[in-house]
Amino acid sequence: MENYNRPREACGVFGVYGVDEELASTITYFGLFALQHRGQESAGIVVNTNGKLHGHTGMGLAGEVFTPEILRNLKGNSAIGHVRYSTTGSSNAKNAQPILVDYARGQLAIGHNGNLVNARALRDELEASGSIFQTTTDSETIIHLLARPCYGDFSDVLTKTLRRLRGAFSLTMLTPDSMIGARDPQGFRPLAIGKLGDGYVLASETCAFDLVGAEFIREVEPGEIVIINEKGINSHFFRKDRKKALCIFEYIYFSRPDSIFDGKTCHVVRRELGRQLAKEHPVDADIVIAVPDSGNSATLGFSQESGIPFEFGFIRNHYVGRTFISPTQVERDMKVKVKLNVLPDVVRDKRVVIVDDSIIRGTTTLSRIVELKKAGAKEVHVRISCPPTKCPCFYGVDFPTSERLIAANHSVEEITAFLDADSLGYLSMNGMLKACGGKDFCMACYDGNYPVPFEEQVVKNALE
Repeated sequence: MENYNRPREACGVFGVYGVDEELASTITYFGLFALQHRGQESAGIVVNTNGKLHGHTGMGLAGEVFTPEILRNLKGNSAIGHVRYSTTGSSNAKNAQPILVDYARGQLAIGHNGNLVNARALRDELEASGSIFQTTTDSETIIHLLARPCYGDFSDVLTKTLRRLRGAFSLTMLTPDSMIGARDPQGFRPLAIGKLGDGYVLASETCAFDLVGAEFIREVEPGEIVIINEKGINSHFFRKDRKKALCIFEYIYFSRPDSIFDGKTCHVVRRELGRQLAKEHPVDADIVIAVPDSGNSATLGFSQESGIPFEFGFIRNHYVGRTFISPTQVERDMKVKVKLNVLPDVVRDKRVVIVDDSIIRGTTTLSRIVELKKAGAKEVHVRISCPPTKCPCFYGVDFPTSERLIAANHSVEEITAFLDADSLGYLSMNGMLKACGGKDFCMACYDGNYPVPFEEQVVKNALE
C-alpha cells in the first residue's frame, strides 16, 4: 500500500492538426513539456503520416522518451500526445498513451485525461461479448465501445459511445483524416482549443499554447465534441443536460499558474485565495513564505492582504519533479528531502507564516516545519489555501482513501499538535468559492458530495 504525501496528478493531453509535416511531432513534444507537471510516469506521441498513423510511447518524462532521432521518424501534419499518471491501471509501458489501434473502421489513436466511474461495468459487458483487452486502463474501454458494430459515420458512433461513459474524460483522438476533442458533460477536467497558423491545437491547459506559439480560442464546453479536419472545426454536443462540476482543485493546485481555466487565469485565482485566507486567519508574524512552487501565488495574496512581507524561505530544486507523481515510494521519499532547502538567514529568530495549497497526510508539512524550526524560526504558523481535504476523488485525481487523509480523521486542533505548528488555518468553503468566482465546481474532496454516482468496484479499488 503506497504512502501519498500529496494528491496525485491527472494526465495531460495535447494535439495539433494542419501544420507542416515536419513540425507536428516537434510541436506536440514541446506541448507535452508544458504539460509535464500533469504526469511524469510515461509519455507518447502518435502522428498522421499521409493517412497512416504511427507513434512512439515510453516510460518517463517527455525528454527521456523522445530523442531527436525518434522525433525525426515521426513526420506528419497532425499528431496527438499524452503524459500520464496512472489514475487507473498500473504504471507500466503497456498502459502508456496515446493508445493506437487498427480496427474495422480504420486506424484510431486516443489520449485520455480523467477516470471513468463505470469502467468496470462496461469492461465486463464488453468481455462477455468477446472483447479482449490488452491494457488495464479505462481508456481502452472507450476504444472497444467505438469498435462495436454500429450504423452511422464515426461522428454518430462517437456520440453514442460518449453517452455511455460516466465520470471524467477529456479526450484527444486522431484518425487518418481528423483530430477530435471531447469533454465529459460535467467538465471535470480541462480541455482547450487554440489556433496555430492555418492549423489548430488542443491541450489540457492553455500554457501549452503559449509555448508553441498558438492563440487560445476557447475551452471545449462540457458535453461537447469538436472534430477538426480540412474543413475546419465542426462542433456538436453529445450531452448538454448535466450540471457542470468543474474540478476546483485545478485552481487550487493542478493547473499551471499561467493557464486559463473556466475563463480565469489560475495565478489570479490563487492570489485571491491567499487574500481570503489572510482575512479569515490573520496572524502576527514577521514574514510569510511559500511552499514553492504551488504555494507562491496564494502566498503573494496573503502578503498583500496582511501586509506581512513576502520572503523566500525555501529554495526549490527545479530538477526534481512533483514528488507525489513518482511511481515508487522510495523515489517519492527521497525527492521530498531534496526538493526544498531552507534559508536559515531568512527565517532565523522570525515569526514565520508558511502558506501551502493543501495538506494530505501531513507528513510532508511536518517535515517542512521541522526544517524551519531547526533553522531557527521562532514561531511557525501554517495557512492552507483550501478547506481540509477529507474525501477521496474518483474522477481522475488519485487522492488517497479517507483512512490516509489526515483531515478525515483528525480535528484542526489535533493536526496542529501533530505538525507542532504554532497555529493552523484552512480557507473556508465560502472563501474558496468567493476567490474562484463561481459555483459550478466539484468539491467532493472537501464535502463528500459526488456529482456522478460511481460503482462499488471503484471504491473497492481505492481501498486496495
